Amino acid sequence: MRVIGGIYGGHRLRTLRGLALRPTSDRLRETLFNILGSAVSGSVFVDLYAGSGAVGIEALSRGARQVVFIEKHRAAVALIQRNLQALNIPTSRGSNLEEETARAWILASDALCGLARLAELGLRANFVFADPPYADARACPAVLEYLDRSSILDTAAQVIFEHSRRQPLPEHTRRLIRVREVRQGDALLSFYRLVSNGCSEQAFENRR
Repeated sequence: MRVIGGIYGGHRLRTLRGLALRPTSDRLRETLFNILGSAVSGSVFVDLYAGSGAVGIEALSRGARQVVFIEKHRAAVALIQRNLQALNIPTSRGSNLEEETARAWILASDALCGLARLAELGLRANFVFADPPYADARACPAVLEYLDRSSILDTAAQVIFEHSRRQPLPEHTRRLIRVREVRQGDALLSFYRLVSNGCSEQAFENRR
């Protein structure tokens, strides 16, 4: 597994042996960041179920101002730390998101508690990416429901889920609407935006 593009492009990332993690493939990460494009530069990016940290590190490589990695498994948290250290990326595991030198913040927590903590701290995210285990069918809907009522999303934020195509997500919630779908093998990327940002079901065509 490697960083695809940006200033750390080509750098190899560590992952855990066996089936403990299901990292987002290089090809799918490349597809994701080709879609997000230059909007990643200068953004605040939240990587939920961060695993090895590959998606968040890709965001940092492409110019994200700050990335928050949320991961509950200790071995994965240590792995993220090692991958960031190998790239000399200033990292914090404290509670201060305003540290000027810390471009990365690792939050050892489950996804919903982590998001609640960010809301308490007043974080406004430009991107939230969630890649829970495919076996946890409730994970994506639960995150979607939380974000639907949360204040952490910037008005132009994008929320992206990587999930199995066998577990489709709703087209919209009260405040979020799916604007795009991209399928690669068994994986599906679902992109959401806030309805209040002028999105409507008629304004976007889902792309599969």
